[in-house]
Amino acid sequence: MYQPSVKVQPAEVSVLNATGRVGMPTEANCLNQLAHVHRLRDSELNYNEHQYNLNMQMLRNREGLGVPLKMGMERFAARQVGRLPFLPSSHIMDDVLTGRCDSIGFEDFMNLPEYSEQMRQPHAVVEKSLGIHL
Repeated sequence: MYQPSVKVQPAEVSVLNATGRVGMPTEANCLNQLAHVHRLRDSELNYNEHQYNLNMQMLRNREGLGVPLKMGMERFAARQVGRLPFLPSSHIMDDVLTGRCDSIGFEDFMNLPEYSEQMRQPHAVVEKSLGIHL
């Protein structure tokens, strides 16, 4: 028997409560209403890692455990190489090992905030990273 579809009624427009104080996470204040994170954000942030895990699972099913284990150890070793704290790393070795160096993505031409060019005092940054406070 055919049943008519139920139309979704528009939700009531809510006014942001700007109280000027930080409330509990369950309160509907202005900050909590604006700090909503979309579900796809986490999916997009973890896309490359998810693709890598799928490729390693497929490689393990086809070749055995040795090849993915060797590739994982190479990637772990590549992540251990770093620079001084005031010089951000480009992670080029990790990109080469995962194959991301061959593709141009959104983060390559729109720039991520952590890769922004800002000059800081090298001595102050190194002292802070080592826990030396004078």
